[in-house]
Amino acid sequence: MEKDLAMDLETLKQQIRQEVERYRSELIDLSLRIHANPELGYEEAKASKWLGDFLAENRFQVETGFCGLPTAFRASYGRGRPVVAMLAEYDALPDVGHGCAHNILGTLHVGAGLAARPVVDQAGGTVVVIGSPAAEKLGSKVTMLNQGAFEGVDVALQAHPRMGAAPVGSRFVAGLNLEVEYWGKAAHAATGPWLGISALDALILAINNVNGLRCQMRDGTRVAYIITDGGKAANLVPEHAAGVFTIRAPDTAILDDVAEKLVNCLNGAAVATGTRLEHRMGLKIQSSRNNTELIRLWTENMRALGRTVAGIQSSSGAGDIGNVSQALPTLLSFISMSPEDLPHHTREWTAIAEGEKAHEALVDGAVGLAMVAADIITQPEVLARIKEEFQDKGTKP
Repeated sequence: MEKDLAMDLETLKQQIRQEVERYRSELIDLSLRIHANPELGYEEAKASKWLGDFLAENRFQVETGFCGLPTAFRASYGRGRPVVAMLAEYDALPDVGHGCAHNILGTLHVGAGLAARPVVDQAGGTVVVIGSPAAEKLGSKVTMLNQGAFEGVDVALQAHPRMGAAPVGSRFVAGLNLEVEYWGKAAHAATGPWLGISALDALILAINNVNGLRCQMRDGTRVAYIITDGGKAANLVPEHAAGVFTIRAPDTAILDDVAEKLVNCLNGAAVATGTRLEHRMGLKIQSSRNNTELIRLWTENMRALGRTVAGIQSSSGAGDIGNVSQALPTLLSFISMSPEDLPHHTREWTAIAEGEKAHEALVDGAVGLAMVAADIITQPEVLARIKEEFQDKGTKP
């Protein structure tokens, strides 16, 4: 049976193409609907419902509110092993909307799940689409991991839209968000400022402390920040100020070191100004691991679709898929939706994410991931190599 399926793999892959073509217009319409209704992380009520409902209408078993996250879902088709998970994301960005093309990213993985059904029907196994919210805020996949959502999953797959050349993999860095609040004392800023304690001064001093730390940071480390509350009126000494710092570092050891120093900067500002500091660490995001066997499969299938691929990309960005890749074999690949290499998280990306090239990326990405799933499900020796490589590399990125 296994031998026959392996020999007939090309027939299965042709069926995958037919499945995606069958749902092409519906997938594009769904992507455009999500694009026209951008929702921030953990607020993706419409997108998660539309994606989950579409899968349910097509014979997937769908669990909403997955892992206690209202806009997360888990949709499964088939039974038994191996279990291949498609990792969908669908949150937007403030102001620019879908400037990271998550309308394509979410719909692409739903399409991949649908396209893998003929493989599961004939060869067994299970395909799962996991809807993970708030990818831009970092952390929902960590929450899912901590709650056992990936137990029993053999391989996780993701193909992210991008501009320009499409790397076969990415070396994501480690990351951490830090929310900060300072509390002081209100007073009139003109008639009695000495009676107050400026929380804003404390936050600005903390920012300056962090900026002074930059020359001590390792190459590849990034710290950015925003002020979310700088006071209510210019003639009032602010009794409250708040901000968010985000750290990116090559690995978790460097991340921990920078985070400790950053907290020292925050504490120093509080002592100097006589304010009270409160800070909250977000979930720690691990650097990503690549799997060369999964990369080989993706490369071969992309080339079969007439697409070119680039080598593994080193990135200064972070994503909670990094934590998934440290827990089980994971493909973090990319598919191009424009020949021009434009910076992401921009309005230019938002415009391209609803265009024809983006729709082509959606279709080819769905086909490509489903083909990788077919390779894994029908060829036990392929899955064995994937797992052997993962085990041999331990926890190294």
